[in-house]
Amino acid sequence: MKGNKAVRMMSAMILIALALTHFTGQMNLFAPTWLWLAAFVGFMAFQATFTGFCPASRMLGEGKKSGACCGN
Repeated sequence: MKGNKAVRMMSAMILIALALTHFTGQMNLFAPTWLWLAAFVGFMAFQATFTGFCPASRMLGEGKKSGACCGN
């Protein structure tokens, strides 16, 4: 997944949308909500495009042989 520009853009859009909902007053991200799950997924996908480390593939047992993320 390292260098995957499409995943990088999609995860950035998730994080931007969450930030906009917080700063426009539609949702308080300081309160414990399910939006933190979306923030976690967006951040993990975003960092995986730079580092190549994908925690989801580690938990599912994929990518251990080659160190690649999500089957790549």
